[in-house]
Amino acid sequence: MSTAVYPGSFDPITNGHLDLIRRTAAIFDKVVIGILVNQSKKPLFSLEERTEMIRKVTEDIPNIEVYPFSGLVVEFAKEHDVNVLIRGIRSTTDFEYELQMAQINHKIDDKIDTLFFATDPGYSFISSSAVKELWYYHQDIREYVPDYVIQKLQEKEI
Repeated sequence: MSTAVYPGSFDPITNGHLDLIRRTAAIFDKVVIGILVNQSKKPLFSLEERTEMIRKVTEDIPNIEVYPFSGLVVEFAKEHDVNVLIRGIRSTTDFEYELQMAQINHKIDDKIDTLFFATDPGYSFISSSAVKELWYYHQDIREYVPDYVIQKLQEKEI
């Protein structure tokens, strides 16, 4: 069985993330979505909220599993017996950063490879940070996130 890990903070999950999840799920038998607990960031949504949002917006994709993790993504991948990491590339800046991370991960464990997906051009400018900023300033974000995420943002009253 072929399995890939798609890691991220997903705070919140965007349509760009969903596009990558769907494309990955079409190629791999199973996709493990790893929700990163990043000690250096203060997320808007709790780990439980992010997990629940991802499960809800991917419930139509049968080969998805969602787990939180902290620490190195290489260790998370090994825990799930996975040797392929999925990363989206929106720009050359993303590529430079992601290439460096892929090389570090491969150095830590040479059985781990990273597969890069070029994002759909319609999503190339979307980020979770941009979505939160637009929402904060009362801008329409319906084309950037699933309706369920908007519902959850409304509950936050930010």
